[in-house]
Amino acid sequence: MSANPPIFATLGCRLNAYETEAMKELAEANGVENAVVVNTCAVTAEAVRKARQEIRKLRRENPEAKIIVTGCAAQTEPETFATMGEVDLVIGNTEKMQPETWENFGQSMGPNFIGDTERVQVNDIMSVTETAGHLIDGFGRHRAYVQVQNGCDHRCTFCIIPYGRGNSRSVPAGVVVDQIKRLVDKGFNEVVLTGVDLTSWGADLPATPRLGDLVMRILKLVPDLPRLRISSIDSIEADEMLMQAIATEPRLMPHLHLSLQHGDDLILKRMARRHLRDDAIRFCEDARKLRPEMTFGADIIAGFPTETEAQFENSIKLVTDCDLTWLHVFPYSKREGTPAAKIPRQVNGKVIRDRAARLRAVGDEQVQKHLQAQIGREHVILMENPHMGRTEQFTEVSFDTAQDEGAILKAVISGVKGTQLTA
Repeated sequence: MSANPPIFATLGCRLNAYETEAMKELAEANGVENAVVVNTCAVTAEAVRKARQEIRKLRRENPEAKIIVTGCAAQTEPETFATMGEVDLVIGNTEKMQPETWENFGQSMGPNFIGDTERVQVNDIMSVTETAGHLIDGFGRHRAYVQVQNGCDHRCTFCIIPYGRGNSRSVPAGVVVDQIKRLVDKGFNEVVLTGVDLTSWGADLPATPRLGDLVMRILKLVPDLPRLRISSIDSIEADEMLMQAIATEPRLMPHLHLSLQHGDDLILKRMARRHLRDDAIRFCEDARKLRPEMTFGADIIAGFPTETEAQFENSIKLVTDCDLTWLHVFPYSKREGTPAAKIPRQVNGKVIRDRAARLRAVGDEQVQKHLQAQIGREHVILMENPHMGRTEQFTEVSFDTAQDEGAILKAVISGVKGTQLTA
């Protein structure tokens, strides 16, 4: 361990958090010292503002350190950070995962750091055709996140992420299986498959396998893995094998987070989404027929350009029509460089905030409905710490009596406390 190890700050999605762990390993292996690394998010203009705010705060707290900015915001608008006096280096999403980048940093972290190093290292992300070789042995103590895909081939009109992540690239199934075997050998009881557009996994691999093929292969070839979880998916891309896994594989957790974005067909078309409202409802109904205990989360945007009150109400209704439990509500944020930013009829900011608050209120009601329905039921729970674990549906459960950390146990739910179950 170095005498003055680098500090890492992560903003944004779970994939960013995963990649921060990979960067920590690369930095430690190459002896990087006295540096602050900020892994940014670009999903909204507000996310970029928060990144700048965090950088200024970290500079005040670490006046002598070298500040390195990376992540999606650094990839999409490197000049924003290169012009900040607090920033020493800006590196792209490809560069941050390359061992040679950190090897160079480790060699040049002396007084001539800036003189010896190109200040902005951000290449064309669209030219990247392979996933970076940065598979790590999980993070967290009992749940591991395995990145199996990166990038996105779709061009939703509101989204800047493809320009930060590049086109879709898949990790071969054999590599994924080998990593999960290592994780199980290390004692992990749950693995979560992650990616930017997870249901596009396999499209760039020989024979174009689908996500369901990967799930079935993992469950077959890693029989000692107790729990496999899938992160966010695009429901319109769910393949037959994935639906079969939902129906027949109890080790696949009954919780899916859906990229729905809206509940009105016209707005979905203006977003360049590939599904309609009825597609989302049908998927949820089909999945629940196969697995009655299935719970859903979803991303929904409030205040997309041209959205009327009636169209917004269709999003409100979608929450109950699909019986969604865990909502991620995004107030629409104009992102320069996206087609949606050029739509003339932008919704007033106050209206956007009000609609987002109303969506969140409906989401809170759905959470409470879900929690109340669990009272008296027995659940299988993975303990994350001595007093808190999660059900197979990813609901938090608190225990007054300490339990074995990392254990999977059965317990009858006795009540509800805030947004947690009690047992």
